[in-house]
Amino acid sequence: MTDAQNARSPGFSRNFLTILTAQLLTRLGDALASPKTVLPWIMSSVQAPVALTAFLVPVRESGSLIPQLLIAGWVRRQAIRKWIWVTGSLVQALCVAGMGLVAWTLAGASAGWSILGLLVLFSLARSFCSIAAKDVLGKTIPKQQRGRLTGASASGAGLISILVGSAMLLSLFAFGDVRDYGTLLIVAGFLWLGGAVVFSGADESAGDRDSAQSAGGKFVQRLSLLITDDQFRMFVLTRAALLCSALSGPYYVLMAREMSGQQASLLGSFIVAGGIASFVSAPVWGRFADASSRRVMMVATLVSGLTGVLVYCTVEFGAGIAAHRAFFPAAFFVLSVAHNGVRVGRKTYVVDMADGNKRTDYVAVSNTAIGLILLLAGLSGTLSGYLSLAEIVLLLSGLGLIGAVLCTRLREVE
Repeated sequence: MTDAQNARSPGFSRNFLTILTAQLLTRLGDALASPKTVLPWIMSSVQAPVALTAFLVPVRESGSLIPQLLIAGWVRRQAIRKWIWVTGSLVQALCVAGMGLVAWTLAGASAGWSILGLLVLFSLARSFCSIAAKDVLGKTIPKQQRGRLTGASASGAGLISILVGSAMLLSLFAFGDVRDYGTLLIVAGFLWLGGAVVFSGADESAGDRDSAQSAGGKFVQRLSLLITDDQFRMFVLTRAALLCSALSGPYYVLMAREMSGQQASLLGSFIVAGGIASFVSAPVWGRFADASSRRVMMVATLVSGLTGVLVYCTVEFGAGIAAHRAFFPAAFFVLSVAHNGVRVGRKTYVVDMADGNKRTDYVAVSNTAIGLILLLAGLSGTLSGYLSLAEIVLLLSGLGLIGAVLCTRLREVE
């Protein structure tokens, strides 16, 4: 089914429900194995070096983005691309479950390096899924429903995350032993396995494909989009500034642990905050993105930047308020609302910018560029020797405010 045919398709199709269910399962897995909250907590529990913990978010994000330009040609040679997503999801399931087994059996630096190594493999598998997912989405779901589907899956996963986090917050489960956190990761692995099984049922028609020779020969041409395509280049620059919402989250958790303690219930409060944020905001952002994904990105990154400024001011000038157990989870909730908007907005925007194989090129080039920028941005952790955590948050928030301004220079896509 082509994009044009999809545009005329009324209601929600079986493909919509299939992809929604698969996304729901993997998004819940993301929540249970989050590099911003759960994985740092587990690294601390197994007494892994802090230096390794600092690499979790950069490796998780950049590892899934940088290879995309290199593998895009191979993806384009496949007429049916859902099987790429299915295989990648199976690899992710094994990697996350493997991290759980590491938490059961290893400790110290060996545990830290093992988790980080599995995270590298996880991220590489995710890079294949990222390209394939957006292409399958564009081929099977009408343009007017893509943002709604992304928002609905995030909302559903958020609801289940609330239940899991609430159990930890209320100490309904005895999350004290590191094996309990390992079990949490093994459960997350089964969620990716379920997502792979469901996604395999998507009804995808054969699409355009390149020959092996032409796909390899177009590598430089795809990369040159950053020079020749002014609008695409502006999108990539804007997306780089939008990283504020992704990079700030771990610092909220670190500051909370410093000022409020390291109880499992505190981790539960962050999971609940992130779950509520997804459940409440994702459908709204999804509908908003179907109307104007550019404005979604602008509003969301503005909220992210202003939240960081507020956190900095509170820590520096109202330490008593910042020390309250509810402050950082509440701030993390607002940041998560904004981050959901950034994700829904920029994913919808890049899918709507083009059709067919050009969409695949846009996704691959932008993701590779952002992955490289993320590795550099990940070095912000080294600033902790010179700046306080609150000052690093302020610096990242300034980047977000710049991103909001850059959004005004993007054109609307229809």
